Amino acid sequence: MHDLAIQKPGLVGRLFRSLKLPLSDPFAVFGLAVYATFLLTAIFADAIAPYDPTEILYTPEYELASDLRPGEQGFILGTTSLGRDIFSQIVYGTRSALIIGITAAFMVALIGSVVGLVSGYFGGWVDAVLMRLADIAFGIPFLPFVIVLAAFLEPSIWNVVLAMALVLWRDTGRVIRSQVLTLRSRGYVDAARVCGSSDLKIILRHIAPNILPLSFLYGSIAIGWAILTEASISFLGFGDPQSISWGYMLQDAFASQALAKQAYYWFVPPGICIILVVSAGFFITRGYENLLFPKLGR
Repeated sequence: MHDLAIQKPGLVGRLFRSLKLPLSDPFAVFGLAVYATFLLTAIFADAIAPYDPTEILYTPEYELASDLRPGEQGFILGTTSLGRDIFSQIVYGTRSALIIGITAAFMVALIGSVVGLVSGYFGGWVDAVLMRLADIAFGIPFLPFVIVLAAFLEPSIWNVVLAMALVLWRDTGRVIRSQVLTLRSRGYVDAARVCGSSDLKIILRHIAPNILPLSFLYGSIAIGWAILTEASISFLGFGDPQSISWGYMLQDAFASQALAKQAYYWFVPPGICIILVVSAGFFITRGYENLLFPKLGR
């Protein structure tokens, strides 16, 4: 039992500690709380939402429950012009938003981290090739690229994930490469190399844990970017009409002239949700900047 108690923490524990969550920054804690709230909402959406988001509802008098104000007929945020429950759409839109955001963030952080690690550690022609690819990615305007991609492919929320994976890894890759250039010349890396450790072992054990906070930083930025991009292309009519998202709600409200009807309860809640998620990513980023680069706050 004593031996079990003094065992070294597992890989998951080491990775969690390597993230170095900026818990000392109140704004970053607020951002993490926002993400946690939306994550729980997405997981338990089936239990929270009172209706199916695409279901056309009727009043007890068998009339279409359209354009009902918040609180009328028991609808928390009212209904759309087609008689759909707005609160249920908000809740299920959280699930779509986080699927897009987390998947895109993972892809951006993964590709950028791998490119930065390989480019910075090996240098030479490997570094030259990968950085020229990054230069090409920097030359591609992101939002027009997403719109063109969505126009040529079938409407899907995964168009945003694909576009971000193809383009937005560039920032992560560049920054992590610069960090690896300094880490690879540290004494403990030279000592590991002298002891016969392979390049893969040095990268995974001695360098990767030190750049993990940077990966998480750019991942948190990517979550907001992905959700904002999905909302943009859905509002422009290039989103998936079968998927309920906050962007779809804004496009539906605009097409139904919700502003002219003063139906603010229809388009303001999804707008607030988008603002909260993007702001949360910004706050977490600021927290990581203060943690990783404390001299910036001086």
